[in-house]
Amino acid sequence: MPDAERYGGTIVKQPTGQISRLGTVKYLVQRFAFLSLIGLTFALMLIGKADTILVERARMAVSDAVTPILRVMAEPAAVISQFVTNLHELAAIREQNADLREANTLLLEWQAVAQTLESENSQLRGLLGTVNDPETRSVTARVVADYGGAFAQSVLITAGSRNGVAKGQAVTTAEGLAGRITQAGYRSSRVLLITDINSRIPVSVGEAGGRAILSGDNSSRPKLNYLGAKSAAAPGDRVVTSGDAGAFLPGLPVGRVVSVDEKNVVVEPFVSRGRLQYVEVLDFGLTGILAEIDRAD
Repeated sequence: MPDAERYGGTIVKQPTGQISRLGTVKYLVQRFAFLSLIGLTFALMLIGKADTILVERARMAVSDAVTPILRVMAEPAAVISQFVTNLHELAAIREQNADLREANTLLLEWQAVAQTLESENSQLRGLLGTVNDPETRSVTARVVADYGGAFAQSVLITAGSRNGVAKGQAVTTAEGLAGRITQAGYRSSRVLLITDINSRIPVSVGEAGGRAILSGDNSSRPKLNYLGAKSAAAPGDRVVTSGDAGAFLPGLPVGRVVSVDEKNVVVEPFVSRGRLQYVEVLDFGLTGILAEIDRAD
């Protein structure tokens, strides 16, 4: 019996013809599937070359069908990402909160010290009969023209006599002193910057408070004249208005000493002409004094 075998007395037939036919079909399917894929690829390429609009529409149809699925899949990832971001922000907020609490405690301590000093200062002024500084009025104006050049360092602002601006008033920014009013029209005024060759500002230098005159020379860095001794100034010293001759109130920031040699003490102003956009005109009730200083210089 060629087509059967005996197992424990039982005869089992093997369908050898059927197995052979299945193997042949499987071989043909595998062979022709590869060829079919190659043919389909070439067909799609030809269709894409022949009808690009059709391919583009098919591509967009597939994209439209897949987009909702991708959106659903992306939402959990976005939620997880936002959750992680919130955790990082929460940790940062806690750290900032701790820093702010510490800073607030320190500020409260300084507030108590400042209130004590203010009370003592008020009492001492009363005992000495000190005359209080004049009340300061201010006007904010925009810089609309820059007349800077080789022979002039001045700007035009949009405030004039109708706004209370007058010749001699100080012009400042948030950084410090920019210059002073030299001409006041009805709607506009001209500001002479501290770097102009005609500018002379009485100043105080460093912690020692050495008196000097800040003189412009049309460069970006004016110089200190009439300083008692060059050794009285050192790089890094802060320069502020001294209030001498009643030109300005004392203490307005002007600049910082950047170099000292045998001939010159050079100052870097806090205010840069290139960054002037808005200025504040201060009225201390002390006008016309600087003009006398300029004539006497």
